[in-house]
Amino acid sequence: MNGLSDLKSAGERWTDDPEVHALRAYLDANNGIRGLEVLEPADIRHALELFRRDGFVVIANVLDSAQVEILSKGCAEVAGEILALDDGRKGNRGSHRYSFGGSSLTRSQLHRPEWQMLLDIPVVTNVVSAIFGSSDYVLRSASGDFCLPGAVQYQPLHSDVRDWHDGYSTPFSAFYDPRGQLTIRDLPCPYVCVNFLPQDVTRLNGPTRQIPGTQHARTPIPTLDGEPEWMRLSTVCPAPAGAVMIRDVRAWHGGTPNISDAIRSIPNLEFYAPWFREPIVPGITYSDYRKLSDHAQRIVRHCVADSSETLVTGPTLRAP
Repeated sequence: MNGLSDLKSAGERWTDDPEVHALRAYLDANNGIRGLEVLEPADIRHALELFRRDGFVVIANVLDSAQVEILSKGCAEVAGEILALDDGRKGNRGSHRYSFGGSSLTRSQLHRPEWQMLLDIPVVTNVVSAIFGSSDYVLRSASGDFCLPGAVQYQPLHSDVRDWHDGYSTPFSAFYDPRGQLTIRDLPCPYVCVNFLPQDVTRLNGPTRQIPGTQHARTPIPTLDGEPEWMRLSTVCPAPAGAVMIRDVRAWHGGTPNISDAIRSIPNLEFYAPWFREPIVPGITYSDYRKLSDHAQRIVRHCVADSSETLVTGPTLRAP
């Protein structure tokens, strides 16, 4: 199935493509990490063990049914605003793929109440505090992504941080050891992403593929053409609505085909360790910030616009 990156992903009749039918049957039979552990909220110690071993962990029953409904409706509303700008479904993370942050004028959805709700989820607070060994972490952004039915291509494997290269290509990933002895992969986890699932993630609706244990890997990330088949099938599924996937963003990951009949959204919160900082773009007004809980105010304190500033929000396909 390595030729699937050449499939057409545009047009209204992708469902009639025989290659897509073959792909659907193949993924339905083979997709997913074998033996994937989906934990319960009480399993914090085991969650920490799996996170440190694999670079990610999945925990079910983190959001209740009311929170899932609120988040699902919020994601659908934001996605609708973004899609109104893109009739051709070219996406901004590949065809039929979109970043919630990369499609916002603030590079974040923190101005939305649905994402603000996620700031006060006790299980997330407990696990992220355990990962960092401290509760003094801070929010980087409130973002995530979604993919539409018809996203039949694989997104290349990638990592969300890298070492300093130059001010143009790495303005947000600035770790640099002038001795040349350490890279960002030698450090404790500096940056965590928590994806929240407002719908079930299945073998067919674009589950994230994660390559276990690669958060410390120094070997080059394989290209799509060079990626072994087991990596293409190393997807985090099935996982139920209301679950979270907590990721060390250094670990290799990528998007996969959504050949279901519904959108797949994975909104997120991104956190920096207490000892790690990079530039943070304001994502919430001062007046809205003042309405948050004490805990939420503490972790978003670097994301707040000045009280004298107007925060301009709205959808875009190319975030500034």
